[in-house]
Amino acid sequence: MPITPATATHSSSNGTADAILLELVDEDGVTVGTAEKLTAHQPPGQLHRAFSVFLFDDRGRLLLQRRALGKYHSPGVWSNTCCGHPYPGEAPFAAAARRTYEELGVSPSLLAEAGTIRYNHPDPASGLVEQEYNHLFVGLVQSPLRPDTEEVGDTAFVTPAELAERHARDTFSAWFPTVLDAARPAIRELTGPAGW
Repeated sequence: MPITPATATHSSSNGTADAILLELVDEDGVTVGTAEKLTAHQPPGQLHRAFSVFLFDDRGRLLLQRRALGKYHSPGVWSNTCCGHPYPGEAPFAAAARRTYEELGVSPSLLAEAGTIRYNHPDPASGLVEQEYNHLFVGLVQSPLRPDTEEVGDTAFVTPAELAERHARDTFSAWFPTVLDAARPAIRELTGPAGW
């Protein structure tokens, strides 16, 4: 993982990663504590803060990423542009911008809040549970991607029709349909007549 000002305090001096803590929240999204990342995803799951980013190019196509095969959770599946968890005390907007840069090597030219959604999605393949209070963001990407291969296995820009075809044949993250549907009003406002 690239070391940025936001991540520098979350890496030890010898270069190994410290335990990653997530922010636990109540049903209203109010912080109630912290938990180690893997522990928070063990069944039945602990409700924690997360974010999901949907970036579009100038033709209104959605940027998808296929999660790297080395990921411990949902490896090798397609999902939205970027998703993750803020560090405790980190604003979701800042976390979304940070992780988009860390994973894809780009900073969105526009990033806007698109609401929140709460869900509970077990992952049958790993046995882990996504029990999340998720902050949604939509935006634009206008520079070439430079994906971190430890995080991202592949990327694709898709139209709504291409997404439907891909979704019918490929495996997607358990949370993808939920977060996409929740973000659609903001996506339509951003992309106009692109058909989202």
